[in-house]
Amino acid sequence: MIIRKGTISDLDKLEDLYNDLNDYLNDNTNYPGWIKHVYPIRKTAEEGINEETLFVLEADNNIMGSIILNHKPEDAYHQAKWKVDTDYENIIVVHTLVTNPNFMKQGIGSRLMDFTRQYAISLNMRSIRLDVSINNTAAIALYEKHNYEYIGTVDLGLGYEHLKWFRLYEYVL
Repeated sequence: MIIRKGTISDLDKLEDLYNDLNDYLNDNTNYPGWIKHVYPIRKTAEEGINEETLFVLEADNNIMGSIILNHKPEDAYHQAKWKVDTDYENIIVVHTLVTNPNFMKQGIGSRLMDFTRQYAISLNMRSIRLDVSINNTAAIALYEKHNYEYIGTVDLGLGYEHLKWFRLYEYVL
């Protein structure tokens, strides 16, 4: 398994991954509350690739998971009292952590979170931040397992009642 920056040639596979994952979540428990054709979508991957912030975990020509790491907080992040007081140029923000449904329960999320920490350290970042729906108990458990600290709960203003409240987490480097 390798983790590398996503490329335009990955775009079709990433769109399929997002659609397959949303179908899987729709048929099972949709912890993140994602909506097919709303989020995540091809444009999500395309923007991450163009900004060179999307990474894929790949093995045997299969994209097993993906993550977007940038310096762009949601507006509601400014309501929180974070552990580290610095500009976002010194902070990595985690977005769109996805696991291919065919590879669930194989540690893909943990590998991507370990990569995030190493990547942030290599860039001399001060912390890593993320948000997660209060209903996404699987992701909350993953982040807490990786020692992310709960900061607070905010409304991200997404306009969906089932996606109103999000827990904020920070990992201080």
